[in-house]
Amino acid sequence: MDPRLMHYARSTRRFIAIAVVLGALVALLVIAQARLLSTAIVDVAQGGSPLSAIAATLLALLVVIVARAAVSWLGEAIAYRSAATAKSELREQVVDHVLHGCPLGPAGQDAGATAALVTRGVDALDSYYARYLPQLILAVIVPLAVLLTVVGQDVVSALIVALTLPLIPIFMTLIGLYTRARVDRQWATLARLSGHFLDLVAGLPTLKIFGRAKVQAEAIRSMGERYRSTTMGVLRISFLSSLVLELLASLSVALVAVTVGVRLAEGGMTFSAALFILILVPEAYLPLRLVGQHFHAAAEGLGAADRMFAILEAPTPTSGTRADIPIRPAIHIDGLSVTYPGRDSPALYPTTVVMPPGRLVAIIGPSGGGKSTLMSALLGFVAPTSGRVVISGDGVDIDFADVDVAAWRARIGWVPQAPRLVSPGHGPTTIAAAVRLGRPDASSLDVAAALDAAGVLAEIEALPDGVQTLIGDDGQGVSAGQYRRIALARALIRQPGILLLDEPTAALDGVSEAAIVDSLMRARDAGVTVVVIAHRPAIVNVADVIVHIAAPAQRGVAGMTDSAIASAEAKAMDWTRTTLTGSDL
Repeated sequence: MDPRLMHYARSTRRFIAIAVVLGALVALLVIAQARLLSTAIVDVAQGGSPLSAIAATLLALLVVIVARAAVSWLGEAIAYRSAATAKSELREQVVDHVLHGCPLGPAGQDAGATAALVTRGVDALDSYYARYLPQLILAVIVPLAVLLTVVGQDVVSALIVALTLPLIPIFMTLIGLYTRARVDRQWATLARLSGHFLDLVAGLPTLKIFGRAKVQAEAIRSMGERYRSTTMGVLRISFLSSLVLELLASLSVALVAVTVGVRLAEGGMTFSAALFILILVPEAYLPLRLVGQHFHAAAEGLGAADRMFAILEAPTPTSGTRADIPIRPAIHIDGLSVTYPGRDSPALYPTTVVMPPGRLVAIIGPSGGGKSTLMSALLGFVAPTSGRVVISGDGVDIDFADVDVAAWRARIGWVPQAPRLVSPGHGPTTIAAAVRLGRPDASSLDVAAALDAAGVLAEIEALPDGVQTLIGDDGQGVSAGQYRRIALARALIRQPGILLLDEPTAALDGVSEAAIVDSLMRARDAGVTVVVIAHRPAIVNVADVIVHIAAPAQRGVAGMTDSAIASAEAKAMDWTRTTLTGSDL
């Protein structure tokens, strides 16, 4: 039993307490049933008593059997109710942790796998709670109670039971380790299938246009077949392991039966004691056999639980308490380096740069050099491994580690590489609502001003419904250039002191690119610090500060020649030498 379940699903504690009480009651009923049944048989076989003479014993036996069935039903009903509560607790905590984390967390890495985990994965815990966990408790209580009872009847039989009982858990452990690897493979396949299917649905219009939908359908079919194969492999292990456990339990009971039979034939044991032991001993092995069977039914839920705990135990971005952030801050990055957990090489090698207020900073470099990691550090999504970031202005210097992240992000306008235009509701939204998400209390005039600042207002007003035009979260209803500029308007409506953008002109035509560059220059001239991850010369050529990010072994920048980079960096260095003064910092 994983103790983390009791930590994250607190209702599990109450359920375990009830299960222990019911398990003790079941153990007493098992012993009582064996005693009553053996007594009735002995009275008829040896004493020649008529059925009327043992009517009271038979009635008591019937009551015990009914009570045992009732306790089993009650335990299963409580288990399913507890499972529903525990699943709700776990699902709520996982979703809350993902939503309050950052885009670099599990949902950002693979939204499909996370969605499968909080739906199918959480539901797979039903078998764990309803069958495996109660049976695990019975497997501890009932064999111990039976063993203590047998000791009082026959020490030799008790010794055999004591020696053979541990064999079943040992085999269960070995089989469980092998099954866990298969279940992990099954979940990995399901996660890939979910993620691929989610990407396929999102890109289906493009695939249809280029006639590639059937190819992807074949890929989904192939991945589904792989998932079917791994699932059948887990079931095959389940059936074979059940056979092994049944055989082991049967041989153990047979060993007790042989020794009891020999001593009974030799007169070394009474018939009543022998019969009582033979009826009772199989009950000691039954819970362990059932644990082995139910383990495989619960294995999928346990595998999902491990992944949920990995999400819940993942560190979340830390936050300081200082909220007195300058309106127009300068950003001093001193030897900043980031190494992600589980990796040997840094994602961002030590970087030092000053980003003054009212300047346009272009971050350039090859893919994989650490540009996005630097941006994530500025957003507070990742913590630096070494170095530091200092926010200065208005006569104060604040270490980024001391800054209240929520207050810092309130000063930031952020446009990711693949922005999503969503509203607080569901489904398609209007352009006005998408922009207003940046500042919910913004008026219609504010929305229009933001769209104008992004250079797209005239195009939006030319649409039949204007700012009330419905758009999808991935741009249905407007062009790619309009979509990017609407996302920029959403950032500008916040009236940020710092504007962060990740390749805002990627895959755009010249007109849209020029409009965005013009908007960034106007924001810079208004005193906003504009930080842009750039691959295209249009932005680099107008940048005031250029930061070349690359791993030591990397050279060159996608989309720019070495001479263009050198020219741009020389221009920026010349500007820095002649223009950047102490007052700018």
